Amino acid sequence: MTRNSRPVAVFDLDNTLASTAHRQHFLEGRPRDWDGFFAAAPKDPPLPDGITLCREAAIECDIVYLTGRPERCRRDTLDWLAAQGLPDGPVHMRRDRDFRPARQTKLDVLRRLEREREVRMLVDDDELVCDAAEAAGFTVVRARWAAASEALTEAQETEGRT
Repeated sequence: MTRNSRPVAVFDLDNTLASTAHRQHFLEGRPRDWDGFFAAAPKDPPLPDGITLCREAAIECDIVYLTGRPERCRRDTLDWLAAQGLPDGPVHMRRDRDFRPARQTKLDVLRRLEREREVRMLVDDDELVCDAAEAAGFTVVRARWAAASEALTEAQETEGRT
């Protein structure tokens, strides 16, 4: 198997490229309103720091998007990426009934990518994902430019929803 000579830069979406602050309220009640949370994603404002970093990384790397969003959100996600003028690249999404923690699902994808390409960096806001990726030997850029959401962090870790 030959490796493509161009490395990849892997970018998370929620709170890395897209601000989810306006839809956090869907996760604060019990039960959580996942349909409302994901339905509001097309209105996410872009996060300038993440957008700039993605465009800069595209100079030397192919871009890969890695999100915990479920597969059913693919069309909205592709439309949002295009509306931001972000580089084309494959979008890896969570299977609709896969509720494993994000740190597991994302690390699985990183390892698959690494078999084919050099993974130059992962850019993600989830500290547990970043810790797991670093422990596995990946270079990580921690996206700390969006306000952290306790409800989102808990949901990612305990419910495996994003």
